[in-house]
Amino acid sequence: MTDTLHPAANVAKDGPLWDLTALGQSVWLDYIRKGILDNGELERMIREDAVRGITSNPAIFEQAIGRSDDYDDVLPKLAASGIDASAAYEQLAIDDIQRAADLFRDIYEESDGADGYVSLEVSPELASDSKGSLEEARRLWKAVGRPNVMIKIPGTAEGLPAIEEALFDGINVNVTLLFSLTSHEAVMERYLRALERRSEKGLPLSRIASVASFFISRVDTAVDAILDQKAAAAGSAEERSRIELLLGKAAIANAKISYHRFSEIFGGSRFGSLRGKGAQVQRPLWASTSTKNPAYRDVIYVEELIGPDTVNTMPLPTVQAFGDHGVAHRSIDEDLDGARKTLSDLADLGVDLDAVTRHLQKDGVDKFVVPFRDMLKSVEQKLAQVGSAA
Repeated sequence: MTDTLHPAANVAKDGPLWDLTALGQSVWLDYIRKGILDNGELERMIREDAVRGITSNPAIFEQAIGRSDDYDDVLPKLAASGIDASAAYEQLAIDDIQRAADLFRDIYEESDGADGYVSLEVSPELASDSKGSLEEARRLWKAVGRPNVMIKIPGTAEGLPAIEEALFDGINVNVTLLFSLTSHEAVMERYLRALERRSEKGLPLSRIASVASFFISRVDTAVDAILDQKAAAAGSAEERSRIELLLGKAAIANAKISYHRFSEIFGGSRFGSLRGKGAQVQRPLWASTSTKNPAYRDVIYVEELIGPDTVNTMPLPTVQAFGDHGVAHRSIDEDLDGARKTLSDLADLGVDLDAVTRHLQKDGVDKFVVPFRDMLKSVEQKLAQVGSAA
């Protein structure tokens, strides 16, 4: 992939990506690196491609810092300061996040704090440490020093107390690694409790923002693997066909049911009283929306999950694909009965979706720990190289 600046004067705000905005869905870019800040590519995407926010994670920073030369110009100064790899990474990451937040600041102000956010994750090493996650969230929030930053905290059982306390403190939170309705409901409950506690203390609610990052394609990858095994062991062609009809259906059905519950909770009287005091809804954010199976349409996890008060955070290829041939219409609440039937049919086949999603959440934490450690090793090696060359 190359990061190139595409000049555009008087860009018309039309096309599939802009259609998403009109339908109430914000496009966030699931990608950040110094190169797209330096060459103006991110600024262009905000201007031309309706990008209204950005997310980062340890895997993204591992690619950006550990596997590119984007940061080679600043590493000698960091090496000379004598800081370790962890501190160097944090300084590089915070600088990128600050620069990106400044580019989105106009969107943040124009939307009255509803959009224009940039997310930075607490260390994945802290996923099972409530106290440590909260302390790091507070420290990163202060270090970035931008009102339109969100601190990412995993929605694990241990992460829930940190999420509530961070929100109560006035820290915007991107709750990540949600795979099930049960986890999503627990996160929404923590959000409401944090706002209610702030209200009781007479603290403002209007600029507290949060998203609940609900992962999509990984669910299909896991469920499809189970279905493939069951289809291979089927006793008849009819049974095999019935199983194969469910391939690629679990993730979208799962998300639609979760969005329906979101609509019930935030359309209810409990949130209504908070809304009257300026509170925002905690938007569902569809994450992991690149298509992993080449047999599926490359924008399926965008097209099937479009609706108001949602975010879709897309890797760059998915942004480009949807901008080229995506079709935008409100789809998130279409055929809810069909979604329920899909989940029921999966259960009848013996697919334990609760067990699948629990495993995916645990595996999701591990998938961030490994690149985080790899990235620190890369930074350490680069610091040593430039230090010895000085």
